[in-house]
Amino acid sequence: MSTNEQSEHVSSLELWPIGNCQVSGLIDRRGGLVWGCVPRVDGDPVFCALMNGDNQDAGVWRFELDGQTSATQEYIRNTPILLTRLEAEDGSAVEILDFCPRYESTGRMYRPVAWSRIVRPVAGNPRIRVILNPMKNYGASLAETTTGTNHIRYLVGPQALRLSTDAPIGYIAENRTFRIEGDTHFFLGPDEPFAGNLREEIRRMEQSTRKYWQHWSRGLATPYEWQDEVIRCAISLKLCQHEETGAIVAALTTSIPEAPHSERNWDYRYCWIRDSYYTVQALNRLGALDVLEKYLGYLRNIVDASKGGQIQPLYSVMGESELNETTAAYLAGYRGMGPVRVGNAAYKQIQHDCYGQIVLPTAQGFLDRRLLRIADETDFASLEEVGETAWKMHDQPDAGLWEFRTRQEVHTYSAVMSWAACDRLANVAEFLGKADRTKLWRDRASTIRTTIESKAWKSNGKGGHFGASFESDYLDASLLQLLELRFIDPDDERFQSTFAMIERDLRRGEHMLRYAAEDDFGAPETAFNICTFWLIESLALMGRKDEARELFCTMLGHRTGSGLLSEDMDFETGELWGNFPQTYSLVGTINCAGLLSKSWNTVR
Repeated sequence: MSTNEQSEHVSSLELWPIGNCQVSGLIDRRGGLVWGCVPRVDGDPVFCALMNGDNQDAGVWRFELDGQTSATQEYIRNTPILLTRLEAEDGSAVEILDFCPRYESTGRMYRPVAWSRIVRPVAGNPRIRVILNPMKNYGASLAETTTGTNHIRYLVGPQALRLSTDAPIGYIAENRTFRIEGDTHFFLGPDEPFAGNLREEIRRMEQSTRKYWQHWSRGLATPYEWQDEVIRCAISLKLCQHEETGAIVAALTTSIPEAPHSERNWDYRYCWIRDSYYTVQALNRLGALDVLEKYLGYLRNIVDASKGGQIQPLYSVMGESELNETTAAYLAGYRGMGPVRVGNAAYKQIQHDCYGQIVLPTAQGFLDRRLLRIADETDFASLEEVGETAWKMHDQPDAGLWEFRTRQEVHTYSAVMSWAACDRLANVAEFLGKADRTKLWRDRASTIRTTIESKAWKSNGKGGHFGASFESDYLDASLLQLLELRFIDPDDERFQSTFAMIERDLRRGEHMLRYAAEDDFGAPETAFNICTFWLIESLALMGRKDEARELFCTMLGHRTGSGLLSEDMDFETGELWGNFPQTYSLVGTINCAGLLSKSWNTVR
């Protein structure tokens, strides 16, 4: 989908991500930068109009075309560079080219805290007004300004932003409408003089950024079918990595509710060990090892800091462990549906699945000869400490992957992840020629398997099914992951009976719930998109491939104009909800495309 042709289920989540793995932004359907944080993804949202309710002229950077009647948008192919065309009733039109610079320079990756915009007149005699009103302290006030000959400084905090431009500074400062008669360039970045010729440098930046992304995309091992969809998801997943440390955030936003007025508003601008595992797993299938390598470095720092103790479910992108949860009092929330949360109290939770999600991607570091840094004996010793904790906690209660805030059980998914940790450690030990450690970890994996098969299996008169926890027989969609983790085969009668029960209880037409029971906030009101993708994967692996393909194509039809998905979807209207873009949903698209696509060998 290359334009803003909207389907019946259009929502306000028609947003287009741009970024450079240091800073990011979301552009709305009118070409406005409505979300962007400094100095990194979990920083102060100086562009916060997305969360500012009806006050859409505060916390935004927008070009208003006089007499505007329409807007269309598309990405430059295989890049996160966005082209927006605004047209007016008199036939005049402009194009806006949005990007965050990213390319190699002087032996390093140049990825400043900066947004670049080029506005071009393409028809008639267009007149525009530049609305540039960044805020500070989570919407507490507009940023004060100072002006120079060719720049405006915005005092957004300790690090001011400077707009360098060849547009008339006075028109911008006074919000005046003016005729645009040639390409006009804007660079909002660090508070330092812009070096070189502005016009030539911004054009060079755009060309270098375009070249970087198109070369990166060229290296992806995409499936034959759905190539454009997979490439767009891969680029967006990479934008969710804070390259400085290697951390991967769950989404670029905070507090877009899972359902209207539900107060299920969470800050996803942090690195969940679980979400990151799924992200690097999907990108690894495409051969994007640069993201994996950076993330493995982040994990090694997390493991070192834990000193063999408990691993939290999430950390900041800088590895900070305390993420105290507060609310932004001055922001009304997405479509006025507050609260806007900052921080996430889930960091205090006990979630035992995270140990497996550290071991599984790290294990590749010992086995993959393509990596620049091959893991060594010291790394194995550190990883065994994580495995020891997985072994100790495999049958202990936790909050589970759905992060229940008021109850704990021994969740089957967490236990299976502990099994996977021991199983993969045995594989690594065998590769390293450590016979005694191989036996130790194989024996532990076998013990955990026996425990799961005896305590998670719920018998009934007609057979039985695996339950979501050891203590109860309710179901949740995470049980579908028993296939992905290789705990069970798709033709195993136990899985087939479990799948039938899940489909009966949790499927809502073309959608899948996480669970149907009430939680801390009541009964779920929307479907969880990754669970629908897990359903599609299971259908394919069980031999129901035609049904899986049909459902996958239906899910692709729910994507935004930017080709992406958020976390949740109204299972009656198809409207998207939840933080955006959500890594889980992008992962699901990539994994299902790879599983369902025709082979390249069938078309060569």
